[in-house]
Parts: sequence; C-alpha cells; structure tokens
Amino acid sequence: MGRRFSWGRLFALVLILENGYLVYPAVRDFVLSSETSSAARGRHVAATLGCFNCHGPEGRGHVPNLGSKFDTVPGFGEQTLMMFAKSDEELREYILDGAPHRRQKSSSYQEEMDAQAIRMPAFRGWVGDRDVDALVAYLRSVSGLIRPSDEVAARGEQLAGRFGCFACHGEMGMGGRPNPGSLKGYVPGFVGNDFHELVRSDDELMTWLREGALPRISENIIGRHFFQQQRIHMPAYKRFASEQDLQAVAAYVRWLSQGSWQTQAMAR
Repeated sequence: MGRRFSWGRLFALVLILENGYLVYPAVRDFVLSSETSSAARGRHVAATLGCFNCHGPEGRGHVPNLGSKFDTVPGFGEQTLMMFAKSDEELREYILDGAPHRRQKSSSYQEEMDAQAIRMPAFRGWVGDRDVDALVAYLRSVSGLIRPSDEVAARGEQLAGRFGCFACHGEMGMGGRPNPGSLKGYVPGFVGNDFHELVRSDDELMTWLREGALPRISENIIGRHFFQQQRIHMPAYKRFASEQDLQAVAAYVRWLSQGSWQTQAMAR
C-alpha cells in the first residue's frame, strides 16, 4: 500500500520554501561579499544626512533659496563644485564645518550666508572619518570634474551618458543601484571585484556591450537562474551603436575599472 498523502508534510514544505524566500536577502548578504564602492556608500550617507533635501534629488540642485545670490541651492554636478571648493580638503571642510576655512574668514561671505534662507549645516560630530571619505568620493564622482585624458575614453564617457549607462550603473559607474532578483541585489559598478568577476577580458567586456549577456554567466546553472530572475537587464547595444562607438565606451569603462581617477585632481 502506497504512503498516504500528508497535508502536514505539504504544509511544512510550503513553510520552508516561503521562509527560505523571505530570508534569502539576509542570507545572501551574510554569505556573499557585497561590494559597494566608496562613492556608492557616499550616496547612501548623503541620503541619510538629508543632503538631497536641500541640494535636490540626487544632488541635482534647483531648490529655491530665498536671499541667495544664486536664487537656488547649488547642485553637485555639472562642474558646479569648481565654484565653491578648490580641493578635496575643502570638500571635507564643507561637510564638517559648513564651509571651507578660507571662506569662513571672509566678512563678505558671512554677509552672503546671513542674507539667505537655507545655509549649509556643519556635520562635525555627526559623521565619522569613513563617512566623510565616502561623501568626498561621491561628490567627486558626480562633479563632472574628473575626466579621462585619453581622447577615445573621453568620447566613450559622452557616449555612456547618451546611452543611459549611468542611470543603472550610477555616476561614473559607482554601482550600487537596486536590482531586485539579482544575485547581490544591486547593479554592479565598473570598479572593484564585482566588475572583475563579471568581466575577465576585453572580449568579455565587448560581449556585454554588444549582447547584454555573457555565456559564461547566463548559461551557468546558478548564473542562469539569477540572470533570468533579475528585474533589470543589460541592453544589447549592438542594435543601437556602431562597433567603433562600443569600443569607445569600453575604453572609458576600462579607464574607470583601473581606478587611477580616484586620486586624480578635479579639473578646474
């Protein structure tokens, strides 16, 4: 006589599967090495500190500031930082003390601050050194003041912006944007171990750009599961761009992955 059907066993199995699904993100974060770049961490710190409240969503500016000679709170991008900070150290002083020390000594600057409604707060005592470093890395990434000197890579940067790469991979490919269903829960950046795990050669980089997938990962039994499950998928740009354009984007991505720009001075 066959074994009798057990509703209890079925219910227990359903509970195990359901709980396994619910705890997967926590288990994933514990088992896998989730890598977030300094700039991506800085973006998170900026959101936590309320920086986007005054500087606008994603720090794009355009928030009215009555009494200011600029009419609005400045954003972080479009090379705006060059008007306010002359170095990474001055960025730190803005974060910690509300303004660079050289500006605080100016009576005219103090008069400007007194006249406007919104003023930069001082976060000294509220943030640790690691968070300040992350904020500086984020501000550098979105500033528009870090550019490749190589002509092909510089063209690749422009094309990457036109193709919408930064919308998913973050400014300057910092990574960390959410991607539900993916192995690590986020879109990887162009820097660090995540990138080098996904791209092991120039040929693989070009395959990603052309096809939006890589057989080494998409045909692997585990990789295929997460590749199909993730909600955001890499586009296949061979339909929209020439091979020459894709080679230029690849040159820019390689420049980012090599990392020399992380210590490069902001262009004035």
